[in-house]
Parts: sequence; C-alpha cells; structure tokens
Amino acid sequence: MHTVLKYLGTVAAVVLTVYIVPGVSVMGGWVTILLAALVWSVISMVIKPVLAILTLPVTIITFGLFSFVLNALLFWGMTLIVPGFSVAGFWPALLGALVLSILSWLIHKVL
Repeated sequence: MHTVLKYLGTVAAVVLTVYIVPGVSVMGGWVTILLAALVWSVISMVIKPVLAILTLPVTIITFGLFSFVLNALLFWGMTLIVPGFSVAGFWPALLGALVLSILSWLIHKVL
C-alpha cells in the first residue's frame, strides 16, 4: 500500500510539473502521465544512483552543481522512453527536473 501511495504521489508531481513548467508537455492523456511517473520512479531508483557515483568527481569539482545537470539530462531523456512526453530543451528540462524533485519530495513527506 505504501508503494502505491508513493507512486500516486509521483503521478501527482508529474501532473503538477506539466502544468507549472512551460516547455514540458504531455500528449496522450493519463496513460502518458502514468507511464512518465513510472519511468521517472525507475530512473530515480536505479539509474540516477549509478550515474551519481560515476559522475562523483565532476560533481565534487563543481560543488554539487553537476547533480542539477544530471537530473535535467535524465528528465530530458524520458522523452526518448515515454511516447507523448516532450521537453522543449535543456532549460525546461532543468526547471522541470527541479520542480518534479521538489514536488515529489513534498508530496512524499505529506503521505
């Protein structure tokens, strides 16, 4: 039950991110949003920790700022996996990743 609530929180965060961030859009309705939330959950749990370890020297040199770039690239990479999910460029991806991370954190804290 806890996993389902966390997933639904991620779905809500994706919906809010699409409405808040200009340049991030979803075509295909709820199926695309549910798939985007599932893909972002997998990316956050599996791919991001591995890439964070691999890019640790760059992250240390940039005083942690490269982690924002890594999140933006992973968010932008979702456009390759999720059909109907589109991001207009790097800056919307950076803002979208930041908003999605903050909203996910807030919603998971409330749940």
